[in-house]
Amino acid sequence: MSYLLSASHIKLPYQLSQEKIMEFSREIFGASFKNIERLLQAFKNGQVENRYFSNKLDWFREDHTFQEKNEVYVKQAVEFGKEAVEKCLVNTDFLKNGIHPNEIDAFFYISSTGIATPTIDARIMNELPFNSHMKRIPIWGLGCAGGASGLSRAFEYCKAFPKAKVIVLCVELCSLTFQKNDISKSNLIGTSLFSDGISCVLICGDDAKVEGKSNKDHHLHFLNSQSTLMPNSLDVMGWDLKDQGLHVIFSKDIPTIIKEWLKPKVEDFLKEEGLRLGDIKDFIAHPGGKKVIDAYHESLGFNEGMTAESMAVLREFGNMSSATILYVLERFMKRSGQTGQYGLAAALGPGFSSELVLMRWN
Repeated sequence: MSYLLSASHIKLPYQLSQEKIMEFSREIFGASFKNIERLLQAFKNGQVENRYFSNKLDWFREDHTFQEKNEVYVKQAVEFGKEAVEKCLVNTDFLKNGIHPNEIDAFFYISSTGIATPTIDARIMNELPFNSHMKRIPIWGLGCAGGASGLSRAFEYCKAFPKAKVIVLCVELCSLTFQKNDISKSNLIGTSLFSDGISCVLICGDDAKVEGKSNKDHHLHFLNSQSTLMPNSLDVMGWDLKDQGLHVIFSKDIPTIIKEWLKPKVEDFLKEEGLRLGDIKDFIAHPGGKKVIDAYHESLGFNEGMTAESMAVLREFGNMSSATILYVLERFMKRSGQTGQYGLAAALGPGFSSELVLMRWN
């Protein structure tokens, strides 16, 4: 079984309180919404307390073309992505001895908030001493499900190539998709929730040469994964691409969909392994928002303790799209579970789709 060896995230340079962002939103959108004060309650009800951004708040008061925003995305994705990779490969929370970049066999790059060809992974390869024959697997457009999907694909790669060491890097600069002239409710809700985040994990196959590298007695090992697409649900979440850039599509029905659709998918998935919901001890959930976490409780029957780490990440960082679940996963990895204990990672994204990853502490 392939397993997780290390993880990292970085804090972006500009931390803003939710109160400060709410004041900014009142300034930007106040004249466009008659019921602005009622709508601004979403900033309080979502229980996000702080968020981190790659640019100063004043930057968002100005108009920027799609080209300008994407150029910033490329520059910052390389800068911050490189930092996260370097940290992951030497993170003393998990490693006694670092892993050299030239030992990495495959690089999964996950993002949905900017566009680049050559992709960001290739650009980072020019900044760090990776092996020039390293496999590059850039994955774009999976949104909030991207982090869990990257985990699944990387685990599967290491299952096929048990000597491999693989990194998954999620870079989401959601703030660069902010549309100051979009007066849709979806845009306002997105402004209340999304933030920037960069996270990385290192995954190894069973036969990878990492003896003496780990300082942990237990690791999360991969058992199985499941990807599910809901038919005819393209309008639930995603991007609407316009001249000004990426405009958020964000249905108010997402919590209801989770309550009605997710549980049978999870139960069938666990049944394949002879498990039930009660066998899951660590629930590594992408915290799409407070209502999404509440929907997990109602649908799966998990108590607040099961989503405490996800809720903590949401409060401290907001929703960072694909990167968020790796922030949650890193916290579970630091505390380590007991041998044989099961963990389930879950995330939902455009499509409408879900990604589930079943793991066990060994």
